[in-house]
Amino acid sequence: MIFVNIKRVIKTGFINFWRNGWVSLATILIMVITLSSIGSLVFGKAILITVLDQLQNKVDITVYFKTDASESEIIYLEDSLSKLDEVKALEYISRENALLAFEKRHEGNTLILQSLEELESNPLGASLNIKAKNPSQYESIANFLEGGSAQQANLFSIIDKVNYRQNKMVIDRLTGILETSKNMGTGISLVLIFVALLVTFNTIRLAIYTNREEIKIMRLVGASNRYIRSPFMIEGMLYGLVSTIIAMALFYPLTYWLGPMSERFFGGINIFYYYLANFFQLFAVLLMVGVILGTVSSWVAARRYLRA
Repeated sequence: MIFVNIKRVIKTGFINFWRNGWVSLATILIMVITLSSIGSLVFGKAILITVLDQLQNKVDITVYFKTDASESEIIYLEDSLSKLDEVKALEYISRENALLAFEKRHEGNTLILQSLEELESNPLGASLNIKAKNPSQYESIANFLEGGSAQQANLFSIIDKVNYRQNKMVIDRLTGILETSKNMGTGISLVLIFVALLVTFNTIRLAIYTNREEIKIMRLVGASNRYIRSPFMIEGMLYGLVSTIIAMALFYPLTYWLGPMSERFFGGINIFYYYLANFFQLFAVLLMVGVILGTVSSWVAARRYLRA
């Protein structure tokens, strides 16, 4: 008996879906717009993360060593820094490489090159570029270099200067941009989901309104509220499934067209390749949102016509 009822509920849900053609179409269009907005947020977040990662990679602090600092002392300090949890990457630039880079940077300036030749020695010291895992961690790394453990280990004497204080304004601004971007993304997502819930609820409520007489008849013959509500929930699940398929299909030509532009403008990320690489994950997310949205909206909307 249970399986017969389940089969009947599913069949009724499909019949209602096809019978309410124009209302179903309107509901699906609304949900396609909703799911497309959520999908666009996913692409936008991927682009934002790429841009912010590029900004983070351009920000670092550099330790400049004195010209008489031995390589063994520098390597020891580099090893000490690599053990810090805040440090993401280290790049050691020797005195020789620093001189070559300086000459290349000023290869068109004969006055500077002649001055270097007259010195007959390398005036540049070695340096160490440090990248942190998070921009907010540069201050603790700078504190380590300017005092504390490094000084206690008698390594502070080989350091000429640390350029953290000069870059502090840029690092602080980048940290602020990262936090603001995350908060804005979360806020926009919540607003869109709330608006989508309201719009979808009212659209599905209209679909159920067309069947109000049928609901009254079913109640008169003794059908339970759960039995009456179930076909509408199946109908809501179908809205979510069809809307997800349409939204994913629309993303294909859209991302194909925008992919090269996103790669040129934002540098690095091609949203078409991102769409292909994350197709199943994106489909699963949109399907889950669509089915939950359709089912919950149907369940809530049907309550009005099931009250005693």
